[in-house]
Amino acid sequence: MVLSNTKKQTARVMVVANQKGGVGKTTTAVNLATAMAACELRVLLIDLDPQGNASTGLGIPRDEREFDSYAVLSGEVSLAAAIAPSSVPGLYVVPSSENLSGAEVELVTVDKREYRLREAMVRHLEAEQEQFDFIIIDCPPSLGLLTLNAFVAAEAVLVPLQCEFYALEGLSMLLKTIERVKRAFNPSLEIQGVVLTMADKRNNLSEQVAEDVREHLGSKVYNTVIPRNVRVSEAPSHGLPALVYDLHCAGSQAYIHLASEVIKRERSYNL
Repeated sequence: MVLSNTKKQTARVMVVANQKGGVGKTTTAVNLATAMAACELRVLLIDLDPQGNASTGLGIPRDEREFDSYAVLSGEVSLAAAIAPSSVPGLYVVPSSENLSGAEVELVTVDKREYRLREAMVRHLEAEQEQFDFIIIDCPPSLGLLTLNAFVAAEAVLVPLQCEFYALEGLSMLLKTIERVKRAFNPSLEIQGVVLTMADKRNNLSEQVAEDVREHLGSKVYNTVIPRNVRVSEAPSHGLPALVYDLHCAGSQAYIHLASEVIKRERSYNL
C-alpha cells in the first residue's frame, strides 16, 4: 500500500523492525531518515517505540512532546497535530513518550485495533495535510500490537540484522510474522531489504554471519554493511543523528550508502 491522496501525491511507508533488541534498529531508522532528508526528500519518522529513543536521538526533549504517537493511536489528536520539526531540514518526527507503553493493553478492546495507525495516515492524506516522500516507522523490539499497527500501515519492511550467531534464527521468526500479516491484514507488505549492522571486520564471526545471511536471502540483503562505530554510538547522547554529529565517520558514511541503496530500490519498484 502506497498511501496517496486525490492529488496523486504518494508517501512510501517503511517500517524498521526486528523483534530482537540491540541490533541498531533505532540508529538505522534515525540515520536512514536523516540521509534521505539530506537527499532533499521530505521524510516523516514516526517513533512507535515506548522507549522514545528515536525522538531523543533527533533532539526532541521529553518535556516538549506535547502530542505523541500514543495520542495518534488513541484518536486524541490527528497525525498532523503530533508532527514536530527536527533539527534536520526536511525531516519531521511524531515523537513517542512513556504513555505508549500502555497502548498495547488499552487497544486490545478497541475495534479495528490493528488499523489505528493506518487510518490516521489515510485521514492525514485525505485532509491534504503536509505531504512526505517517505514515512519511516521505528518499532519496539517486539512483535506486539504496536509493531502490528506499523506492519498494517506500511508497504515495506527494512530489517536491521546484527552480525551475530543467532541472527538468522530471529530473522526466521520475523519473516513468519510478516507472512501472517500479509495473509490476514496487508497483502502488499514486503521485505524491502535486510541491512547487516554492528559488523566488525576484525571478527571472523561477522564475516561468517554475513555470508550465511546472503546465502539465504540473496539480493534482499543490502550491499552496505553498517560497522561498529563509536561516533555513531555517541551521537544520540547529544540529541543528534550520527550524520550531523560526525558526517565523516565510518558509520555515517555507511548510512549514506544505505540510503542510496534504499532509494534506488524504491525507484526500481515504481518503474
